[in-house]
Amino acid sequence: MATGRLSTRASVAPERFKTLLPTLQPTIYHDPNIGKTSNNSIRTIAWNPLGTYLATGADRTLRVWNVDKPNVRQTTELRGHAAPIEKVAFNPAKELELCSVSSDGVVRFWDVKNRVVLNEVRNLGEAFTLAWAPHGEYVVVGNKQPTMTNDITFCWSGKRLFATTGEGKTRILSFPEFEPAYQFDYKEGPEKEFVLPGHTSSCIAVELHPFNRYLATGGTDSLIALWETNEWNCVRTITKMTGPVRSLSFSWDGLFIVGGSDEGTGLEITVSETGEHLCTYKTRTPSPVVAWAPNKYALAYTDMGSLRIIGASLGGK
Repeated sequence: MATGRLSTRASVAPERFKTLLPTLQPTIYHDPNIGKTSNNSIRTIAWNPLGTYLATGADRTLRVWNVDKPNVRQTTELRGHAAPIEKVAFNPAKELELCSVSSDGVVRFWDVKNRVVLNEVRNLGEAFTLAWAPHGEYVVVGNKQPTMTNDITFCWSGKRLFATTGEGKTRILSFPEFEPAYQFDYKEGPEKEFVLPGHTSSCIAVELHPFNRYLATGGTDSLIALWETNEWNCVRTITKMTGPVRSLSFSWDGLFIVGGSDEGTGLEITVSETGEHLCTYKTRTPSPVVAWAPNKYALAYTDMGSLRIIGASLGGK
């Protein structure tokens, strides 16, 4: 079955999704420059807010694909970074404004349509992650520190930041103060801060449910933890992953969650409401970078050095 495009926003029952998803053939977006050297692999992918374009970052080159046109000649190539690109993300409020961070210590804001740099910030050290505020007015960038912050994401109000750490914890910080959002009255010092202690080793990925039901965290312990966002209890742990959980993504309706890892040969899809393992989508190589589209059942991932997308025209429930 060829890749389809979901034209409605109706959610799909898990049992139906379970049957169809493993049968889908991916659309392959082959970049001939990827894989020529050991460092030149796709490190990051990001959908634009309308789900019509997808950006990839590799060695020193950004590429923006029209998802309906997989030929590399119909892409937009953006060059300028002097070191590998570690993270890309579209402005959530603008269709074709893109931000990229690189280990060259530079953050660039791009006008994709006109292929120009709108702004840049230099001398940020080895920058490797970023998060846009929900309405696109701010960007927070993470760089290497003595206590490692591996990934960051905003809450939907823009007043909180979730930051994963090398100690296996997730911090909840106020924005723009960057102070602990919650503290224990009866504790002192560093122990006073309320954190989510979900992993036995480094916590390296974080993703917020699209309707704020859960915060998902992933670690080098191969676990995905789902935290409810009222009392911050860990309601379920997903143990199906192989290897470190490098990326996390919820489907647009929050029903399904997938993790990316640099080990294993399959995408493990889980029902977020129950923790039930839905299905495995087989890949040829590990897929460390995964991302559901923001408005349809289309899943972007990396396999054999190429960007791929599987989608499903599933109709109603």
